[in-house]
Amino acid sequence: MSVMDKLKQMLKGHEDQAGKGIDKAGDFVDGKTQGKYSGQVDTAQAKLKEQLGGDGGQDGQPPQS
Repeated sequence: MSVMDKLKQMLKGHEDQAGKGIDKAGDFVDGKTQGKYSGQVDTAQAKLKEQLGGDGGQDGQPPQS
């Protein structure tokens, strides 16, 4: 079992909280880097949410299919 599978199992039922944590971490990184890498941070946030099952959309909007 991979680390990602273990994380998914632990977060099952708490996808919204995981999504909020990912957003908060991304905002922290943006603040520390003064927004210099905001594009890369946004991409990383989206990929993490996709992998972990957090809310796939940004800004509270549902994910697009």
